[in-house]
Amino acid sequence: MPPKARLKQYLTIEELKIRYRQAPDTIESRRWHLLLLIAQQWSIKKAAQVVGLNYDYAKEIVGRYNREGPASVRNRSKDRQPPPAKSLLTPEQQQELSVALQGPA
Repeated sequence: MPPKARLKQYLTIEELKIRYRQAPDTIESRRWHLLLLIAQQWSIKKAAQVVGLNYDYAKEIVGRYNREGPASVRNRSKDRQPPPAKSLLTPEQQQELSVALQGPA
């Protein structure tokens, strides 16, 4: 049987349960659920299976939580900005289009 993972004592089991239930989205909810199960002495492998996460990803979540604390569980994908849109037309073509649009239909 693999050794059980250990979580640093940032939060109690009750606080983990509250965060799991009040998570703003499913990604964070699954991460908190994983951490809650591990805090209850589950192995990472078993907890990952129950929550529906990949084992390596679950290990990454636990490691990040132990290093960075509760803030690391936040879903950071919402912070990403999409790259700025590139115009399909060159500046000359844009000028040409602008002139064409001013003329008759």
